[in-house]
Amino acid sequence: MSKVSEKLKNDPLVEVRHSAEHVLHMAMQILYPELKKAMGPATEDGYYFDFDLEQKISPEDFPNIEAKMQEIIDANLPIKGREVSIDEAKDIFKDNPYKQEWLDEIENRGEKVTLYSIADEGHEFYDLDLCSGPHVTHTGEVKAFKLLSVAGAYWRGDEKNKMLQRIYGTAFNSQNELDEYFNKLEEAKQRDHRKIGKELDLFVFSDLVGKGLPLFTEKGATIWREISRYIVDEEIRSGYKHVRTPDLAKTDLYKKSGHFPYYKDTMYPPMVVDDEEIILRPMTCPHHFALYMSKPRSYRDLPLRYAELAQLYRYEKSGELTGLIRVREFCLADSHNFVVKDDAEQEIHLVLDLIERTTGVLGFEKGVDYVYRLSLGDRKDTEKYYDSPKEWNEAETVLRKVLQDRKAPHYEAEAEAAFYGPKIDVQVKNVLGKEDTAFTVQYDFVLPKRFELKFINDQGEEEEPVVIHRSSIGCLERTIGFLIEKTGGAFPVWLAPTQVMIVPIAEKHNDYAGEIVQKMRDAGIRVEVDARGETMQSKIRDAQNQKIPYMLIVGDREMENGTASVRLRTGEDLGAKPVSEVLKIISSKYLTKAQELW
Repeated sequence: MSKVSEKLKNDPLVEVRHSAEHVLHMAMQILYPELKKAMGPATEDGYYFDFDLEQKISPEDFPNIEAKMQEIIDANLPIKGREVSIDEAKDIFKDNPYKQEWLDEIENRGEKVTLYSIADEGHEFYDLDLCSGPHVTHTGEVKAFKLLSVAGAYWRGDEKNKMLQRIYGTAFNSQNELDEYFNKLEEAKQRDHRKIGKELDLFVFSDLVGKGLPLFTEKGATIWREISRYIVDEEIRSGYKHVRTPDLAKTDLYKKSGHFPYYKDTMYPPMVVDDEEIILRPMTCPHHFALYMSKPRSYRDLPLRYAELAQLYRYEKSGELTGLIRVREFCLADSHNFVVKDDAEQEIHLVLDLIERTTGVLGFEKGVDYVYRLSLGDRKDTEKYYDSPKEWNEAETVLRKVLQDRKAPHYEAEAEAAFYGPKIDVQVKNVLGKEDTAFTVQYDFVLPKRFELKFINDQGEEEEPVVIHRSSIGCLERTIGFLIEKTGGAFPVWLAPTQVMIVPIAEKHNDYAGEIVQKMRDAGIRVEVDARGETMQSKIRDAQNQKIPYMLIVGDREMENGTASVRLRTGEDLGAKPVSEVLKIISSKYLTKAQELW
């Protein structure tokens, strides 16, 4: 069965891509009659198709599959949908256990069953599948397509189920658009943070340590340290109280919060210690609630903002681990803001102010590098979401009003909320325009009830606070991954692991280079000297390849005049400058966290 997500329903390419996916599985069924179709939807950048087949498909098979797809497209066959009964559908797909499972779920939900066919029954190219659409009207409307890769995929994404094969592809309205997409793919490969991270020696992974557990080198750790220092200082200036809570907790804590049933499959197994069941924490909210509950609270204490750079641990499936973007242990710039309900709207504005300051410092532009997603609940799904329509409506109205008042670029997504309330997600775009959630702002009206959080209001009565969960700069690993891909490793001065490389022309200039190094280190600048016996041009090229912002070349003339010849990593030669002036400018760019170099 193919089903299009709410977000993709407005995508102008979704019909073409969804139809291309049907053409793909039709071609596969013709070429491999023993194949059992599983499912395959359109996606943000193409489509995929999961199938059960003993024969292993490889990219070497793609030309043959694509040729059969082109035949089907050239035949310009009609694509038609029709509604059928559950019983009729089960009979049609009686030999396909995957379709039967989908049909059982459709029947349980009381939904309608729709089938889509390519061509008319009896035609040599005839295919019928369980699907909810949408599609183009004829196969000839699929103008340009390409198969991309093949991989293993567990049925329904569950490792307990059978491993199927999955073919990925994409489709566009013209060959020019398809060519442009592949150009972007090549650019994305060059900007892949895993590739750049290795080239610049920022982080590594070790099979001995474990999957999804990055090891940061001294260079990568420098970026981490700068971001950490910045965000702690910025949050304290913004009225946050930075706290420190344990990486462990009793499983009882997460059962009380309600996280356990929702996240138990992504939590690590409990450990029994001294008759207590302990678990590595997947989130900090319950810890901060325990801090709040440690003494009586008054309305005068609110808003109370607990922030923490918290190490969190979540089991991510091996196939979903992606460099720094998706890991199994990460550090989140987390916070829980306890506020009077009437002040929630103002607090969310303040949170978004902070997020927009921090993203600006990182060089991300609102509306270009990221947009907001208003993630809503589902009133019908009372198993996943707390059953209180009135409170859901109130919370969603507050978040929507904040985004509208700010005229913030955003869209809405159904059934993407946390179980305890709606949220605003900061969706960062990569070089292909695909989104990943970087930070979130969540309105919580559920957990305060579970923990019986109270404060004494100005009438002397007990009142329940609202909690705003938020991250100001996200998961540090993921944010660093985004930064690497956005900058291509050419970080702004304040984040560059090495900010200045001194290049003495000859050995006799090493002492003078050393004097400059000492002045810069005294000013807090990260500086190195390339004293190798290589040519000056070779040293400069190596420094540029390392994306070092500044190269200071020193020779006889510079020694005599107390100067240094300045070159930027961009290749710009600024000529000889007094060392004091150079130091002043570099220090200014560092301290102000400027994006430009000079």
